[in-house]
Amino acid sequence: MALLTARVLAEPDLLRARAAEVEAALCRGGFAHVAAEERPQAPDRRDWRLADGDTRAAARILADVLGPCDVLVTKDTPQAPALFVSDMDSTIIAQECIDELADYAGVRDAVARVTERAMRGELDFAASLRGRVALLRGVTEEEIAACLRDRIVPHAGARDLLRWLRSEGCRTVLVTGGFTHFAAVIADALGFDRVEANRLEMAEGRLTGRVLDPILDAQGKAAILDEERGRLAGQGPVLALGDGANDVAMLARADIGGAYHGKPVAQEQASLLVNRGDLASIVRLFA
Repeated sequence: MALLTARVLAEPDLLRARAAEVEAALCRGGFAHVAAEERPQAPDRRDWRLADGDTRAAARILADVLGPCDVLVTKDTPQAPALFVSDMDSTIIAQECIDELADYAGVRDAVARVTERAMRGELDFAASLRGRVALLRGVTEEEIAACLRDRIVPHAGARDLLRWLRSEGCRTVLVTGGFTHFAAVIADALGFDRVEANRLEMAEGRLTGRVLDPILDAQGKAAILDEERGRLAGQGPVLALGDGANDVAMLARADIGGAYHGKPVAQEQASLLVNRGDLASIVRLFA
């Protein structure tokens, strides 16, 4: 019989107190409980072995019962990915670059409100991006450089995650609805193998308020994942990571879709949920 491994990182007291509740909820969800494993050397981790089923559904059940925790549900035992495709803004980095740039144009609040709605899936991404970029007209090349230097930082654990992926021979791809001015630098600093992002039009050292076609949206991200997967020839699982609506298509396409402190629309497509720790938690979930 095929089995799932459900691995959780949470507060040790919470794991002990709610173990029976977790198992009852899994059974109600159609997952027969097979075995649980505790590790004395890692009291904040517990594994459950479950009868085969929907990995995303099992992850949601665990998160619903335990609250803020980190969860990975996989077929058989967790295997390091052969391909990692990740969003950038609010996933690999802690900021939304367009919101930070908007501060230099004096329109941060207006842009941030639209960004939040777009991340929740309430707006068409391409149209909302064009509208937000139009408000950035006049921001200078120097201001973009200052924004990158002074405001944009990787999330905690990003370097640990990329270092581990490289050690496992995993190909890493950064795909973002954000901008090449930021993504190229972040990808280089963290050691991504490939980066794809949207391009801002410049004229005489200033933003024109236009984003160049083609716009990299949710379907574009998923297409890049499919292209990269085609080169793997079944070498191992594909892990996609994101936080919002623009990531949902690639999360659904991946063998393991991961939501990093994600919006509900992203968490619904995820069998990897990081809602407690930082990006280094992903290493622990696979290790």
